[in-house]
Amino acid sequence: MSKSKITLPYLAKNISIVIGLVLIWRGIWYILDWFDKQLFDGSHAWTAFGGIVIGLIILYLPDKDLKEIEKL
Repeated sequence: MSKSKITLPYLAKNISIVIGLVLIWRGIWYILDWFDKQLFDGSHAWTAFGGIVIGLIILYLPDKDLKEIEKL
């Protein structure tokens, strides 16, 4: 087996992907905080519960199971 070398372009590409994903999630987080303030008067309990329910539905729909959240 040969060792793979980590090159500067490889590192730059992967770092840019990570930064892009973090910025997307940061934007989504701020939008959801705005909805929380506008629709639920800042009540984090309702939006947290709603987020859990919506997240479980999103995980359930493709395969009709929740194996993604099981321990290995």
